[in-house]
Amino acid sequence: MEDKSYYAHQTAIIDDGCNIGNGTKIWHFSHIMPNCTLGERCNVGQNVVISPEVVLGKNVKIQNNVSIYTGVTCDDDVFLGPSMVFTNVINPRSAVNRKSEYAKTHVGKGASIGANATIVCGHNIGKFAFIGAGAVVTKHVPDYALVIGNPAKQSGWMSEYGHKLNFNKEGIAVCKESGEKYKLEGGIVSKI
Repeated sequence: MEDKSYYAHQTAIIDDGCNIGNGTKIWHFSHIMPNCTLGERCNVGQNVVISPEVVLGKNVKIQNNVSIYTGVTCDDDVFLGPSMVFTNVINPRSAVNRKSEYAKTHVGKGASIGANATIVCGHNIGKFAFIGAGAVVTKHVPDYALVIGNPAKQSGWMSEYGHKLNFNKEGIAVCKESGEKYKLEGGIVSKI
């Protein structure tokens, strides 16, 4: 590890078998457990735990105090807010070993998960979805959906730039920052 192409603070722990991409930064007191894959240009904040075999795409931003458990995969450009957490067992008990029952969770490209949100395992987050701070996700979240609350409920749609979309009667919305257009049809949003 003497000629590495990523930065790890001296207090970070990186276990054997990890594949860490160029330009990734791993900050104070974080632990990357065995056989993880972190893409290029990821930023792993302070006091983050990434459990064995987690896979993260390129440019994933992980804020302080985040736990990412085995069974989680994140595509490129995902944002994980401060102190958010994934779970990996539906019905945990201290005295019952359920490691063979880990449920998988996939986070799609460009999705953002707000501070203190909890993602209950087995529920996927669609691309460019936006999970509000403190939300508790208990079901799948569609692409571009905005969900808030406990349990999380959809309250709208978001652009790829993170702005709420307002659809006209023809089902068309325009992102106020990028000018990109989106279509809502049959409960599904797509960029046009």
